[in-house]
Amino acid sequence: MGVSIRKTIRSINPFSSGKAECLPEPLEINTSQKLVKVYVEGYEDVAFWRCIFDNFTNPYVRFEISVPNREDLPKGKSVLMAMTSRPREDVIMCVDSDFDYLFDGATEQSAKLLSCKNMFHTHTYATENYLCYAPSLHNVCVKATKNDTKIFDFEVFLSEYSKIIYPIFLWYSFSAMKGEIHMLPLADFRNAVKINYLEIEDNGLPTLNWLKRNVDRKVHGLKNRYPFYADEVRAFGEKIMKSGMTAENTYLFMHGHTLMDNVVMVLLETVCDKLRRMTINKISSSSKKGTALKNEMANYKNTLRPVRDVLLDNDNYTDCFLFKKLSEDIRSYIVKEVSGESRE
Repeated sequence: MGVSIRKTIRSINPFSSGKAECLPEPLEINTSQKLVKVYVEGYEDVAFWRCIFDNFTNPYVRFEISVPNREDLPKGKSVLMAMTSRPREDVIMCVDSDFDYLFDGATEQSAKLLSCKNMFHTHTYATENYLCYAPSLHNVCVKATKNDTKIFDFEVFLSEYSKIIYPIFLWYSFSAMKGEIHMLPLADFRNAVKINYLEIEDNGLPTLNWLKRNVDRKVHGLKNRYPFYADEVRAFGEKIMKSGMTAENTYLFMHGHTLMDNVVMVLLETVCDKLRRMTINKISSSSKKGTALKNEMANYKNTLRPVRDVLLDNDNYTDCFLFKKLSEDIRSYIVKEVSGESRE
């Protein structure tokens, strides 16, 4: 039985269409399937994890996503971490990794998360980092503006952005690991790495140059105040590389809301605004006049979507190497659960 089950589960391919495929309507409940409750940190996470688990439909186990079912309605990672002390075969937890994946067991929480068999984590800092996956952002612009003209290279920009913030990211994550958050509080990190504007010319080079001056100034101050930590920070940077982090992909491991709200939304709003204006100018300069022109303009504007809404619906991150790690974690769990290994 075990061998045939393994073959069935391993044949599930979440990348068959090149994107996470959310099912358009609920599947008919199969009472022969074992029901596994999946608890997530908050209501905003339910849709993300539902989309993930829909890629693992199988005849043996079905998953139901919800926030913890308790009278006092607590939510958040700490609540789910506390639930690991009372493991159940029919319950799993899904959380943002935060820094726990990078810390690789160096802190108590990291060790607990990585050793828990019934807990999955994003590998990226949070779900927002997947939504902001650089290769997917052009498609976000297309869906929001209905203009497929490529006027900005998000992949190049976020790679350069990552390299610029990498030094201060090391100080921020190192201070979190040491429990010395006063060294570089989140508010200070956010202020150092956020972008207030985007100049599209030269693919945002003026903006990146401005950012680099801010980051260099902050890192210089940290080195002056904490010179005794400089070698440890450097060694920490070398250690976390085994998690797959590089200077070029720092954005995948930074604070998720900072990335989305203070970086990627600035990029998207600026690019989408120009794309909308390009289309409107094209319509305005066409040969259509009067009512025909007004109708054409109205038809176009009716197709537009708010950029944030499109970004929150983004699911074009399945080729991210960290998503593949997450998918393999879930696949391995199903194999063990169905074959009975998890109960041996």
